[in-house]
Amino acid sequence: MTALAVPEAYEGVGPLPVELAVACVELGRHAVPGPWAETAAAAVLLTASPAAGDRLPPIASGQTMVTVAMADGGPYALDADAADAVLAVRGEELWLAPGHGPVRTSLDPARRLAPPLLGGEPLARGAAVAAAAERAADWAAFATAAQSLGVGLALLDRTVAYVKQRTQFGRAIGSFQAVQHQLADVLIGLEFARPLLHGAAVALAAGGSGARAEVAAAKVAAGDAAYAAARTALQLHGAIGYTDEYDLSLWIRKARALRGAWGSPSACRARVLAP
Repeated sequence: MTALAVPEAYEGVGPLPVELAVACVELGRHAVPGPWAETAAAAVLLTASPAAGDRLPPIASGQTMVTVAMADGGPYALDADAADAVLAVRGEELWLAPGHGPVRTSLDPARRLAPPLLGGEPLARGAAVAAAAERAADWAAFATAAQSLGVGLALLDRTVAYVKQRTQFGRAIGSFQAVQHQLADVLIGLEFARPLLHGAAVALAAGGSGARAEVAAAKVAAGDAAYAAARTALQLHGAIGYTDEYDLSLWIRKARALRGAWGSPSACRARVLAP
């Protein structure tokens, strides 16, 4: 998957945002942990560094996972304790962090957050780093939106299967109109988010000035749709949906965490409406 974000000049097959969207949807559908969106962002960031020739090929081959901390993503790096490298952007400087600070848990226990430590010399500096950081943030938000869509689809599939099995008053609860309406609303939200994600992929591939707004629209739509799917899944599963032992919690918690990662809903809406 990581090769899709790495340019062909550095032994990747990309950048291919359309194909990356398909891959990240499946990552979300299967609740795969790890800094996948951040690795895609790192591939964009490193193109602004003289060290790109050394650091991008291992990312393309899947041997190296990289996480990133920069302004658009907040002060913490995702899974810094498990990543092979931690990059940090401070202003117009790109740093390779020598380590990370205390690890904190996210809303999703599978997502661990830690502040990067800075030291030594930056990998790159200047206006090229600032421009690459903006593009990298868009790629991270785009990959996160795709994961959110996959999470929402998984929650819907599991909930539909459950309401066909659970009975009340001698009937499967999936036969009740009120339950069907809730699931239909979830499906509509997810299906409306899908073309926005595909539109953002095309905009990123074209490299136009409107790509940032397209990504923000996809991010807010996919995040809200996945969050609605999580709330509906929790309600229709009843008490069992609250338990850590039940696999549903893997997707429910991920939906909430991804919704706020790389751009909160309010920040994404503001970006869409910006002139």
